[in-house]
Amino acid sequence: MGSGSDPGQPGGEGSGSGSDTPGTPAPLTGPYFAKPMFWNQVVSNLPKAANSDAIIASLRASGGWGNGDRMTVDTDINVLHATPGTPMRTFTKNSLFYTPDCDDTAIPVPAGGNVENNPGYTCTTNGDCHLIVYDAASAKLYELYKASITSSSFTGGCLAVWDTSKQYGDGLRGDQCSSADAAGFPVAPLLATPDEVKSGAVHHALRLILPNTSVKKGYVRPASHGTNTTGGANAPYYGVHMRLRADYPIDTLPSEGAKVLARAMQEYGVYHADGGQKAITVQNDRDSATKWAGLLGEFDLAALRVEDFEVIDHGPPTSITYACVRN
Repeated sequence: MGSGSDPGQPGGEGSGSGSDTPGTPAPLTGPYFAKPMFWNQVVSNLPKAANSDAIIASLRASGGWGNGDRMTVDTDINVLHATPGTPMRTFTKNSLFYTPDCDDTAIPVPAGGNVENNPGYTCTTNGDCHLIVYDAASAKLYELYKASITSSSFTGGCLAVWDTSKQYGDGLRGDQCSSADAAGFPVAPLLATPDEVKSGAVHHALRLILPNTSVKKGYVRPASHGTNTTGGANAPYYGVHMRLRADYPIDTLPSEGAKVLARAMQEYGVYHADGGQKAITVQNDRDSATKWAGLLGEFDLAALRVEDFEVIDHGPPTSITYACVRN
């Protein structure tokens, strides 16, 4: 599936500069957002959580990353760019639109775009079919789950409209509220782009996908939501923040792109955002002059095992009630 998400479960450019002080936000921006947020936090020197070893052991017992226990790189999600002249279109809500979690408003739809894992705007797969559009002029990031546009209809599930001039705090768009990803996160800022990777540095955390059978029901900050999961007593919760251990031999990885992503995993980590089988999501190269071919392959991170990661403590879990209260 496109983003690696389980069917029926909604999830939910440019890079900032790194920080020299562990545990503090990067001093500049982004990606996409004008102010630093949780994905800009440098965590390389923070202590690991007291229950880190137990969580990692639980992931191992449940099969590791999924997809045959290979850390797979998913390149199916595109981020489209709107201009002031891009037409706005309304959509018909499908059964995956939730009130008050989701936003009911028109979306800019650039000509010639596509939804996740499809060549155009029609969702022909059983995947998530995310439609993601960044409108820099209006400081809006539109992220729609299960979108499909045909000659006669435009349907979609949960829409999250993010104000990219805003610095969201705990609860993000609202506690117990979903987004286009089940953890309640924005999708786009956690996707490394081909240009970032080619530049040699990614200055933000990455989007992590785990099988829902390996995740315990509940969520930890900065997540605002979770979904029905069946992991054991020591399993990670939705939103878990993990970091590649500092002594991992990065130079043994098979490509420069893999090494760049591994260094980002050491410095910023990975945040669990949704359920599925493909562990790491990067941005599609369809509209980029820089291509993934020759830079990063689907299994270039397959040497990374769950035992190579540590969990960072983000406080006690929150039980899932689905009683969304919007901020």
